[in-house]
Amino acid sequence: MSVIMIYEGISGAEEVANRVAESLDYKCVGRQDLASTLAHYGVPRAKLDEITEKEAHWWDQWLHDLRPYRIALQAAMCEMAEAGPMVYHGHVGHELLPDVSHVLKVCVTGPMELRVDRLRSRLAVDEGVIRRQLEHTDRARSRRLMALFGNDWQDPSRYHLMLNLAMGTEAASEVVTTAARQGAFAETSDSRQAFEDLALSRKSQATLLRSELYRDLPIDVKAHNGTVTVSGMVASPITVEGVVDTIKGIPEVSEVTANLVVMPRRHSDIE
Repeated sequence: MSVIMIYEGISGAEEVANRVAESLDYKCVGRQDLASTLAHYGVPRAKLDEITEKEAHWWDQWLHDLRPYRIALQAAMCEMAEAGPMVYHGHVGHELLPDVSHVLKVCVTGPMELRVDRLRSRLAVDEGVIRRQLEHTDRARSRRLMALFGNDWQDPSRYHLMLNLAMGTEAASEVVTTAARQGAFAETSDSRQAFEDLALSRKSQATLLRSELYRDLPIDVKAHNGTVTVSGMVASPITVEGVVDTIKGIPEVSEVTANLVVMPRRHSDIE
C-alpha cells in the first residue's frame, strides 16, 4: 500500500495525478472522496470548505478549536489509504500522513504567469481578475494550513518533489511515476506499522471527539500494534471505564491502556 499526495498548486495538477495513477495502476482520489469519507466522522462538506479554503481571521484562534477537524481529516485519509495504493490530489493530503515513509509528497505548481494562462484558457475572465483571485486563494490556504498544521503549503521542505508544470503534464507525470518506483518510497514492515499505528490512534481520537461527553477531554491517544494508550485527566461524570469501553468498541483495538488521572469533583459540582 503506497500513497502519493499531490498538492494542486496549479490548474493541470489533477491531470498529473490521473496520469500517475494510470501508470502505476493506483486508485486516483480527490477532494470529493475525502469529503465523503470525512462525513463518517461527523464533518460535513461545508465545514471542510470552511476549514481548508476560506481565509482565516485574526480572531479565529480564539473562536475555533481546529484540533478535532485535523484529527478527523487524518482519520478519513487513513481510511481511504487502507483501501490500497492511491494517488490523492488536493490541498491538505501532504500533511495528513506524517512519519510514514511510503508516502510520496509532491507539489505541482508553476510561476504566476503560467497559473494565470492555464485558467484563462478555460475561463472567460479578465487576466487581472484571475491574478487577484489566485493571490487571494494562496493567502487563504497559507493561513488555513498554518492554523491546521503549523506549516505553509509553499514551504518546499513539506514535499519530496516540487514540480514546475511549465515542463508539461506528461513530463511531470513521468517524474512523479519514476520517483514513486524508487525503493525509498516502497512500503516496508516498519512503514506499514507506522501507518497502522497512526490510523488506529486517529480513529480512536475521532471516536472520542464524536461524543459530546468526551469531546473536550484533555487526553492524548497513542497506538501501537493494536494497543491504544490514553493519557490525561478526566472528571465526573466521565469515568475511566467509559473512555476505555468506547475505544474498545473499535474493531481494530486489541487492548486499551489507560493512564488517566481522575480529578476530584469540585464543591460547586456536588451542590
